[in-house]
Amino acid sequence: MNHLAHAYLSFRQPELIIGNLIADFVKGRKNMADFSAGIQQGIRIHRAIDSFTDQHPVTAKAKLFFRPSCGLYSGVFTDLVYDHFLASDPERFTNDSLYSFARYVYNEVKQQSAVLPPAFLEMFEYMQAYNWLYNYHTTAGISSSIRGVARRARYLKTDGSIVFAVFMEHYAALKTCYQEFFPGLQAHVENLLQKENR
Repeated sequence: MNHLAHAYLSFRQPELIIGNLIADFVKGRKNMADFSAGIQQGIRIHRAIDSFTDQHPVTAKAKLFFRPSCGLYSGVFTDLVYDHFLASDPERFTNDSLYSFARYVYNEVKQQSAVLPPAFLEMFEYMQAYNWLYNYHTTAGISSSIRGVARRARYLKTDGSIVFAVFMEHYAALKTCYQEFFPGLQAHVENLLQKENR
């Protein structure tokens, strides 16, 4: 899953949000120990989300739409478009509540910035400046995100406009994948948190 899903599945718990967002920038047990117990829990939840997502048969089905044009990057773009469908899911967000949630997440990150990995903070500047979490809900916003990822993907030979065209061509089918997948992911995370917090 991508940034919005990781933040959303932290259930407005500040340290979970931080850990969930920085996890890809934290390597090994030594670096984990640099953070509070709550942030460490967020890092573990991030990794559990990624593992559940990568192993899920619906995600495998969604990746097939991108594989011909993206190869090994099909999972990256599947994660990204899942965030689009989450952002535009009327059962989870209105336009106003998505905007407010994005501002809330950015504020929580800024409050903890002194202890966060520099590489994460460099990315976060762009996330906040271009309001990624909010702009995922529009096709223009997701187009911009897809093109940005495609530009930064060192071994991707496909132009971002082609990836976006694949997304639009299979929009309905990918949305169905999200709808089949996301409730199970949320239940999985809620169950993990209940077990950890006992």
